[in-house]
Amino acid sequence: MNGTDRSRGFFKDVKRLIIKVGTAVVTRADGRLALGRLGALCEQIKDLNSLGYEVIVVTSGAVGLGRQRLKYRRLVNSSFADLQKPQVDFDGKACAAVGQNNLMALYDTLFSQLDVTSAQLLVTDSDFRDEGFRKQLDETVKSLLALRVIPIFNENDAVSTRRAPYEDSSGIFWDNDSLAALLALELKADLLVLLSDVEGLYSGPPSDPQSKLIHTYIKEIHQSEITFGDKSRVGRGGMTAKVKAAVNAAYAGIPVVITSGYAPENIMKVLQGERVGTLFHQDAHLWVPVKEVCGREMAVAARESSRRLQALSSQDRKKILMGVADALEANENLIKIENEADVAAAQLAGLDKSLISRLALKPGKIESLANSIRVLANMEDPIGHVLKRTELADGLVLEKTSSPLGVLLIVFESRPDALVQIASLAIRSGNGLLLKGGKEAKRSNAILHKVITTAIPDTVGGRLIGLVTSRDEIPDLLKLDDVIDLVIPRGSNKLVSQIKSSTKIPVLGHADGICHVYVDKSANMEMAKRVVLDAKIDYPAACNAMETLLVHQDLGQTAGLNELIVALRTEGVTLFGGPRACKVLNLPEAHSFHHEYNSMACTVEIVDDVNAAINHIHQHGSAHTDCIIAEDQDVAEVFLCQVDSAAVFHNASTRFCDGARFGLGAEVGISTSRIHARGPVGVEGLLTTRWILRGCGQVVNGDKGVIYTHKDVSSQSVD
Repeated sequence: MNGTDRSRGFFKDVKRLIIKVGTAVVTRADGRLALGRLGALCEQIKDLNSLGYEVIVVTSGAVGLGRQRLKYRRLVNSSFADLQKPQVDFDGKACAAVGQNNLMALYDTLFSQLDVTSAQLLVTDSDFRDEGFRKQLDETVKSLLALRVIPIFNENDAVSTRRAPYEDSSGIFWDNDSLAALLALELKADLLVLLSDVEGLYSGPPSDPQSKLIHTYIKEIHQSEITFGDKSRVGRGGMTAKVKAAVNAAYAGIPVVITSGYAPENIMKVLQGERVGTLFHQDAHLWVPVKEVCGREMAVAARESSRRLQALSSQDRKKILMGVADALEANENLIKIENEADVAAAQLAGLDKSLISRLALKPGKIESLANSIRVLANMEDPIGHVLKRTELADGLVLEKTSSPLGVLLIVFESRPDALVQIASLAIRSGNGLLLKGGKEAKRSNAILHKVITTAIPDTVGGRLIGLVTSRDEIPDLLKLDDVIDLVIPRGSNKLVSQIKSSTKIPVLGHADGICHVYVDKSANMEMAKRVVLDAKIDYPAACNAMETLLVHQDLGQTAGLNELIVALRTEGVTLFGGPRACKVLNLPEAHSFHHEYNSMACTVEIVDDVNAAINHIHQHGSAHTDCIIAEDQDVAEVFLCQVDSAAVFHNASTRFCDGARFGLGAEVGISTSRIHARGPVGVEGLLTTRWILRGCGQVVNGDKGVIYTHKDVSSQSVD
């Protein structure tokens, strides 16, 4: 049973379609008319016409039908002796002249039975060289469609100036397939359907059991891989001609489907988005991976590429990042188109506004990302940096050096800009990378991945960064603890918890971003209002946005707190209260203190003092980012020293907790773990250490004859 194909969702907007009917659809194997098949096709067209579609037909079959008629007349008019002589084949143009009259009479009869009017339009190649003809053609077709008449086109082979209909392929069009493609462009069709005698385009001859139906044609893959079978038994070029016409139309912006004209209701199934036939579309390369590989192969390829990256000079690695930044800016319009498509799909699906906010690449975002990459490129090279140098003994020097972790698996939701940051950090730190983004950002992630990996030179290889396209692949990837070194999930509590419970690979990340701002009684309330508003409304969907506002009890009835509450409400923030705030500030009760809104809402609670605020944060927070607004330095120091979070601020917005703002260039995420990196994870968080020992023939031999000095010589360079 055929299912719907999400890549064909745009068919719901089709208004005008052109249906090309092949000779093999019109006639049977013996050359006679396939009346049942043609009748069923006319019924489909009648139904489409009734539903408001503007249907234009391009039909073949006149030459074949004319030949059949002339053979019959010759048989009737010939003597037995005449039939014993060698039979000369009929002139193709004569066949066309005879067959066209009969073919149109048949269409007229069938459509009349269905209470539909059809019109015949015969054209030649030379007609389209005349600008006036093309303009008149457009006006005529518009008039016919407005009257719900079905225009039926055919090449007028009887008077065509080409030498022979089956031999000469010169000119503006050369058969009815290319005529259909030309008309799709001239008449601004939304869809072209090419009906054939097979289900669609196959990887080889359809009769070969090894051949497989290609559901989506990707020029970069299939152009060199397809083996065509014989030409059409009756038509001019068979599947080869159809593919050529389909590619030309698709890359000019007209979607094309090649499908069987034998199967009932196939045209309607195409319009309903069902996965029938072969789809040709100019963006098809963005929907399907160029090569499907298993998770292990992808991880191994990333590791091999990372080793080649590490072998480059620092300057060459810098050039790669600069190239990535330039490529992003050069492809900004294409990235914008794909991102807008994702946003539109998310809105149509009714996804949460906070998710859509994270999904959208706002104006200036690509430029900002490119500049962040350049900042990262200009930072000190982190690979092979000597952290400590120790003389163990005379002539025996030990170095502790920075080194890439290996292969990273990053799972993130919604935000396509995260892909850019993570990829650039992986390149700078010399790590291989596997990325799995949210399905709602599929098109954005695909184009960003393509732009970035194309900018990576062949000496390293684009497989340094692999894009995982299916959620189903994640469980298998999480089992690859021998080839993947670190998993960093960025997303919901549920996502992070699921990953942590499903793998032996170390996991770095945070489950929630429940960030607090505590306003002490010593706070400057104008400063407090400025910081709190920024922490909440600058980007409410971010993990470093304020979710809970804690207020010292002495401020409960003051004008300063009242102004702060009014300011939040004026900006559109919905406020919920803890037990004490509900009574004092008359707020609706929050259902939980441990809640991440990711939207224009927050919880307010009143606490006794700084110690109560610290206890509240430890009990209900997520150890992400917490802030105190206070003028009392002693109180501030208590807060800074005792709040056990990855980032703790004094008199500054929680929104500063960001890799770029910290000067890290970018971040792969914010970690609330207490092992390895903590807080915004930049380049340093993606590094481990190695020990390099330089000697001159020393052996242990039971430590005999070795005098250990263990002298710190970090300031000395290696000779």
